[in-house]
Amino acid sequence: MEQPTSTAVPLGPPGALEREEAKRRGLRRMKLVALSFLLGATVLFLLASWAQSEGWPAWVNYVRAAAEAGMVGALADWFAVTALFRHPLGLKIPHTAIIPNKKAVLGSSLGDFVGTNFLAEPVVRDKLRRVETSRRVGEWLARPDNAERVTAELATVVRGAVTVLRDEDVQAVMEQAVVKRVLDQQWGPPLGKLLQQVLADGAHHRLVDLVVDRAYEWVRDNHEAVLRVVSDRAPSWSPRFVDTMLADKVYGEVLSFAWAVKTDVNHPLRLAVDRFLVEFAGDLQKDPETIARAEAVKQQLVEHPEVRNVIDSAWTTAKKMLLAAAEDPSSELRRRVATGLAELGARLQSDPALSAKVDGWVEGSAAYVVRHYSSEITTIITETVERWDAEETSRKIELQVGRDLQFIRINGTVVGALAGLVIYTVAQVLF
Repeated sequence: MEQPTSTAVPLGPPGALEREEAKRRGLRRMKLVALSFLLGATVLFLLASWAQSEGWPAWVNYVRAAAEAGMVGALADWFAVTALFRHPLGLKIPHTAIIPNKKAVLGSSLGDFVGTNFLAEPVVRDKLRRVETSRRVGEWLARPDNAERVTAELATVVRGAVTVLRDEDVQAVMEQAVVKRVLDQQWGPPLGKLLQQVLADGAHHRLVDLVVDRAYEWVRDNHEAVLRVVSDRAPSWSPRFVDTMLADKVYGEVLSFAWAVKTDVNHPLRLAVDRFLVEFAGDLQKDPETIARAEAVKQQLVEHPEVRNVIDSAWTTAKKMLLAAAEDPSSELRRRVATGLAELGARLQSDPALSAKVDGWVEGSAAYVVRHYSSEITTIITETVERWDAEETSRKIELQVGRDLQFIRINGTVVGALAGLVIYTVAQVLF
């Protein structure tokens, strides 16, 4: 059965070839240094062995013991370091080439380690609490240049989002989410409640005053029109001077009535208007016939061509305004956003209650993500490691940590030599 091939996934970020080559050269140099310690111990062992056979003084034995132990330590540590990444000398000795053979296990263990020690809710909460996110963000936002930078980034996001959205799609959403919802709701009861509140507050009196004032001014300035109306309604047999006298009398009465309504806030006509409006507000909420008539008016209003044009062009107009405001650094929108961000940064520093609330939101959000999605996050690590090519992974890891591991070989040579010297010296003293 054909086995699926692994995909070599580079561990370093793109564009890091120069740093990788520098690490490769450093690794080669450290390998040569470690090898030179082994060769030095070997040469010293051979020379000491020859000197011992030639009858040199006893101190040669101490040198030979130290060199021999240094060789053993160097070889043992070379084997240990090499066994991590490959089979030493190509011999498939058990428990060698650990990283290539245990790649999946290492990935799973790494994922579990990260999940347990880094993505645990108490750890995340404690870290965020010590970081003091709100204070740091406040200090950063309070600087005007940073607020302008965030505003510019937000403007770029807005421009991109507005440009990507198709006009017809947005208009369709507006039709479904806004216009249809408005049409589905009865207008009568809400308007009745609004009118009832306006009447209770007495805010309608100014409108009544305006209407009454305009009515009085119209009567005052249209004497000829009143005369003409009365004359046109008079019988054909009535004398002209009688019609004129009657029209003057009617005009005077109308003007006096309009003046009385204008100047007397408790005029019966005003009170009648108040009673009518109160009854009308109640009918809009409770009377089925009035509610039905309000619905008919609503339907006629929405279906009017001009209203439909306004609805259809609302997004186009809003889009042009957003783009113009986002592209202009001196626009009122961008200046207000930048000012608001700077003020928010100042408040985050000076208002402990707001700072604590923001920190609580950040901690809660991070804890929610960790609590519900930590397994998915660690799965990314495990699955990514599983997809790596075994040999390539071994080479990459050795490139990252191999230079430091060569110090183990160097230390093994030095420590082994010292240990051998101590052991030989103790043996000579005791026996």
